[in-house]
Amino acid sequence: MKMIKKIGTVYKIAALSIAVLFVVSCKKNGISAAQLTQANVTDTIPMVGGTKMLTFNSNAAWSIDTAGFGWLQLSQTSGGSGNTVITLTGKANKSGASRSLQLVLNATNGQTRNITVWQDVIIYPSYNTSAIAADVTGMGSTAMQIANNITYGWNFYNTMEAPGGETGWGNPPITQQQFDLLKANGVNSVRIPIRYDGTVANGGHIINAATAQIDPAWLARIQQVVQYAINDGMYVTINIHYDPGTTLTGAAQDTANAKHRAYWEQIATAMRDFDEHLMFASLNETSAVDVPSTVTLMRYHQSFINAVRSTGGKNVYRTLVIQSPSASIDAANSLLNPANVYKTPSLPTDITHNRMMLEFHYYSPSQYCILGGNDNTAVPQDASWGKELYFWGNRNTYSVNGTYTNYHTTNSLFLDRNCTSANEEGYVDSIMHTVKVRFADKGIPLFMGEYAPNDHFARLTGYPADSLKSRASETHFTAYVAQQAKANGVIPFLWAGIFNRPTIIANGSSTGVASGPAVVGDQVTLDSVKAAVDRGIAAYGQGVPFK
Repeated sequence: MKMIKKIGTVYKIAALSIAVLFVVSCKKNGISAAQLTQANVTDTIPMVGGTKMLTFNSNAAWSIDTAGFGWLQLSQTSGGSGNTVITLTGKANKSGASRSLQLVLNATNGQTRNITVWQDVIIYPSYNTSAIAADVTGMGSTAMQIANNITYGWNFYNTMEAPGGETGWGNPPITQQQFDLLKANGVNSVRIPIRYDGTVANGGHIINAATAQIDPAWLARIQQVVQYAINDGMYVTINIHYDPGTTLTGAAQDTANAKHRAYWEQIATAMRDFDEHLMFASLNETSAVDVPSTVTLMRYHQSFINAVRSTGGKNVYRTLVIQSPSASIDAANSLLNPANVYKTPSLPTDITHNRMMLEFHYYSPSQYCILGGNDNTAVPQDASWGKELYFWGNRNTYSVNGTYTNYHTTNSLFLDRNCTSANEEGYVDSIMHTVKVRFADKGIPLFMGEYAPNDHFARLTGYPADSLKSRASETHFTAYVAQQAKANGVIPFLWAGIFNRPTIIANGSSTGVASGPAVVGDQVTLDSVKAAVDRGIAAYGQGVPFK
């Protein structure tokens, strides 16, 4: 062993001597490392025309081949060593289709960079007709600081995404009292899914499909609901709760992207005066399963960011939320790993630094979280891709808060309805840690916009012990996922449960009224989640306690 160490030391000394000789030799010969500070990037020229700047430094002569660059003009196409600023100028795109060019920047020192310049097509009119100067008042927090201030979040279901209005799917209208209840019980953030797409006649809120114009009355109602949250000092996130389609190509994709931009110009302008407690989220659960579809998704996100920032005011500094491919935590890890700077597709760019969050949803395993529901039938809701599962959680090997609990049934009638260890606590631990390392640790806050188990107790009628165990399993899932999310820098937003809103009483109109106030419907789960979140915060080392 000593001889091996000695030999290793000799090699190290020899290697160091060679390195020193090389450096001295390079200095004597005037050789320096090749340098070209321009990155490989994708940038966008506004569809109405505009300019972009490239700024870089090179220690050698450089040039850009501009053959075929009919619509894009460069202020300089070649130069020597030193600092360089190039202005890219594009005219309004009236060609009928989006267009892009790739600039290849070559330096004589062997360095090469690829710069892609994209320009969308004018399809819908611009709604950015009243842009104002940037206003940082009340917008001083970074996305990470906001994330650390959010204790626990809750969704207002599909209330404002329902066809025809808030009561379209049986939910009561949103009221100040509902926000007050959440606030009083320690929830300090809400997510509000919202529908815009579709004409009013078809249950949407677009009054002119040809121009993608949103009904001003709907925007006013959204402002009112956002104000409810602001009144209680809560953070609130609003989105466009739809999938524009990532498999679209050509003109169809251009149209979807242009509509996305038009919607966000209107939404952002209407909500511009709210402070940092309001966040915008681009879209919802857009299917993207590979690189091409994810590239399209990132294009939609880029249009969203550009549209919001262009309206000015507080929107220049507002925290924006973009979703991972298919809103999947696994896809975020596999397709959007920022540790690899050469990986494609890349996250969108933002002129305002540190104001972006990445969203995913957690419904795993889907046989437990998606299949099922309180439909008062004992018939399992099995699917072609899997059987409904009733029981989640098996902690016989180590404890949660000092206790060992197995939530699996031992009833032979339901053994095939237990989840497996591959998708229980151990998987939650692993996947949350992975997303922390790849995103949160690199300054990208994580926003778990939806998560929840489903109800399965109706399948267990006549088996009270198993029914109680299934309910306890739901509480354990809700609390444990929240705990591990917070322990890894992820903000959890429960999709449904804990709080009960009243039923609707018809009042002679299509809106209906609430039959009474909202109440806490599941104190046991609420208490379990509070304790779990605080354990997660303690493990992470920062955050606001759940009081």
